[in-house]
Amino acid sequence: MSRTRTTSGRPPASGPGHRAVLAVVCLGLATVVSAVSALNVAIPSIARETAATQTQLSWIIDAYALTFAALLLPFGALGDRLGRRRTLVAGLVVFAAAAAMAMTTSSPEALVALRGLLGAGAALVMPATLSTITATFPDDERLKGVAVWTGVAGASAVLGLLASGLLLEAWSWQSVFGLNVGMALVALAGTLRVVPESRHDGHVGLDPVGSLLSVGAFAAVVYGLIEAPHQGWASAATLGCLGGGLALLVLFLLWEAHTAHPLLDPRLFARPAFAAGTLSVLVQFTAFFGFVFVFLQYLQLVRGWSPLEAALGMVPLALGIMPGSRVAPRVAAHVGRVRVSGLGLLLLTGGLALLWRADLTTSYGVLAVSIWLAGLGMGLAMTPATTAITDALPREQQGVASAVNDLARELGGAIGIAVLGSLLNDGYRSAVAGAGLPHEVAARAQESVAGALQLGPEAAAAARTAFVAGQQDALLLAAASVAGAGVVVVGLLHRASRSARPELSAAAQAHRP
Repeated sequence: MSRTRTTSGRPPASGPGHRAVLAVVCLGLATVVSAVSALNVAIPSIARETAATQTQLSWIIDAYALTFAALLLPFGALGDRLGRRRTLVAGLVVFAAAAAMAMTTSSPEALVALRGLLGAGAALVMPATLSTITATFPDDERLKGVAVWTGVAGASAVLGLLASGLLLEAWSWQSVFGLNVGMALVALAGTLRVVPESRHDGHVGLDPVGSLLSVGAFAAVVYGLIEAPHQGWASAATLGCLGGGLALLVLFLLWEAHTAHPLLDPRLFARPAFAAGTLSVLVQFTAFFGFVFVFLQYLQLVRGWSPLEAALGMVPLALGIMPGSRVAPRVAAHVGRVRVSGLGLLLLTGGLALLWRADLTTSYGVLAVSIWLAGLGMGLAMTPATTAITDALPREQQGVASAVNDLARELGGAIGIAVLGSLLNDGYRSAVAGAGLPHEVAARAQESVAGALQLGPEAAAAARTAFVAGQQDALLLAAASVAGAGVVVVGLLHRASRSARPELSAAAQAHRP
């Protein structure tokens, strides 16, 4: 029978040793997750210093999330085959090298390319962190380890914002990449010292055809979404990218259903708990990263906050996520994960709905409570979603489980930035066009908010009002998406719990003397 084995000569993670392993893999996780959002704080600075357009800014942020998401499945399988510690080390090296190169450029195009390379390194790192926990920790520590992992995954994005804000008070936007380098090198040293090697003991197929189809599908869809406000939603380029991406996705699913060694077996989604967990993670991080991308620009460009003030303004998100993720396992043990998941997604919807109404004069007290409410909802919903995915598969398939969990998380981020960023851009451009500005001024203002603020008081006021209009479009869709997905998630988890009861009853009868 296939199994996971430890091959480094170290014992499996247990006792005091597993705490050191957990600390190191969570640092690796924090390194790559914080990089998704940390650069958001620097977006206004990048726009001013590189003259990047609003579309280029979306690409600078989303190139990382796109390559991260697109490569998670093949790199998760690679870790199962070659060893999770080995891929973790390789990913941290690639990540640190790409971040170091990004410190030396001021070209928007080069930043897009290097952020893509950073995403490739992150795709090697992230699956190895969770699968190391689920494959090497003893059963009594596994759930605790997953709970810590999910808390770090959510909170490190906000802590990355805070660290970036502090750096930007004294240094340029390149210092954010310096933070990436430093964190990656510390995580690399810890990995080499304490993390045991583990790999899948059976055959692991790498499925190059499936890998190419999945990468092509993700890239085409995200490209179409980001470019739509500039090209037009009904343009041949936009429709061709979206249609081509969906066609590649269908081909990917058909291929995976028939190949001998699939990258992702579509039949796994017939398991209600697995499907529910995946959908929950996907929609949470679609809303989360899309919100962060949009709202940090609102705080700096519309409200006039400094990078540090904007980062501090997002701290309530972490103050909700971390305690929520810590108490979620205990609450689920008493009331069940169906109720905990439903409550978490309901609170996330409520927080986003309150933020949807934010305008030029909304008090920070209202914003802080709304942000905290959304964070608490994510914290409560994340742990049961992740455990629903990992518990649905046997231990020898934990690489697949962690890769799917990570894929849902990062694909959600890529979709959230692309969709909410596009709605923001589209709403902003439309509102600027109708603001009554002179044609030449309006055309220049439509390129970016940061540029519009330098075109005089009238253009700046119109740009701020237009940004709020675009932001409201984006956050309304985010709230509605979480609400709709929440209904489906609760239904699937309820179905899974009902189907589990007869199995438990049969097992109890079989063991009765």
